[in-house]
Amino acid sequence: MPDGAYNEPPSPTALLRLREERRLVREAYGFLDEKRLLLAAEVLRQTQAYESEMQAFHELHRRAATALREALLRHGLDGLEVYPAPASGDAGLNIKSRNFLGVHLLTAELQPGSATDAPSPINPSPEAERCTPLFQELVSRATALAARSGNLHRLLNEYHRTERRARALADVILPELEAGLNYMAAQLEEADQEDIVRVRLGARSRTE
Repeated sequence: MPDGAYNEPPSPTALLRLREERRLVREAYGFLDEKRLLLAAEVLRQTQAYESEMQAFHELHRRAATALREALLRHGLDGLEVYPAPASGDAGLNIKSRNFLGVHLLTAELQPGSATDAPSPINPSPEAERCTPLFQELVSRATALAARSGNLHRLLNEYHRTERRARALADVILPELEAGLNYMAAQLEEADQEDIVRVRLGARSRTE
């Protein structure tokens, strides 16, 4: 009998059982193959969204860097280091999760805290004030990008896991089942032929 094939003694019942097992494995492969396609489509969608958001992040980063450079030219490094930052002690994250084929996909949004009284700058300037909203938005976009990046990693891991399982069914399990079915069918056919020959010989011997 072929290596790794079904090792139950050949019988009509065993043949039916093996055919049923093959049917179930084919259904499992079909499910995994469909899941793989859905995961690939979601990876593509998430990648496109990530690239779009990253492009906007880079543009905002460029504007924030320009504003910071102008503030540095106005105040110098020492002056900017002591420039009061807006205080928001109750800031937090708003994280939502949804399940996609067993993969948890997250969205993260930075929730700014309520503004509290902060010391007034000794030497206020529009250059320094422009930095605040730009860098706040930069942190907010970075938060959303971090969640998107985590989604992509989890989706890719699940895609590769699903692909390995589908390949195992298609390249290992199904060929073994087919080999077992062919072997068992051949054994049963050979046994049937032997029975036919035995019956004919017995009938001939009774007529002689």
